[in-house]
Amino acid sequence: MASMNKVILIGNVGNDPEVRYLDGGSVVAKFSVATNERYTTRTGEQVDQTEWFRVEVWNDQAKTVEKYVRKGNQIYVEGRLKTETYTDREGKERFSLTVRATTFQFLGGARQDGAEGGGESYAESTPAPRQQAAPQPAPARQPAPQPQAAAQPAPRPAPAARKPEPVPDDMNNAGDDDLPF
Repeated sequence: MASMNKVILIGNVGNDPEVRYLDGGSVVAKFSVATNERYTTRTGEQVDQTEWFRVEVWNDQAKTVEKYVRKGNQIYVEGRLKTETYTDREGKERFSLTVRATTFQFLGGARQDGAEGGGESYAESTPAPRQQAAPQPAPARQPAPQPQAAAQPAPRPAPAARKPEPVPDDMNNAGDDDLPF
């Protein structure tokens, strides 16, 4: 039976990333992401609920996070849940969940360093080659107008067939299991 472990978060970075360079040459960056949900209670009161998630990113992605991710940035994170076990001060075994990011993308406006904040996407593995957009059909040819007597008004041209808009490149790379965000 197939199984899946996939998480998608869109939220705000809660703290500047903590980056560690490990002895084996690996790099890990850890930061938190807050998501907000607004709902209405039975009494009609609007309530905001914030959820916090720990996120870790490894190697080349971690270096990118170190350079560009800052507290308050809006970010899209895609990854999988990882369970960690630890013993607390009272000797009890505890569990926590961490999102191990496989892809992230900066969202929103300009970042504090002045660079644009939207559109940069970073994936764990090398991205697949970009596919070409499907060829667009040629517009229907209109017959050449026939000469008519001066007393008759010229016929109105038929409305031009609307060309379908080309699919954005990020949509062309969406896999069967991916959502095109």
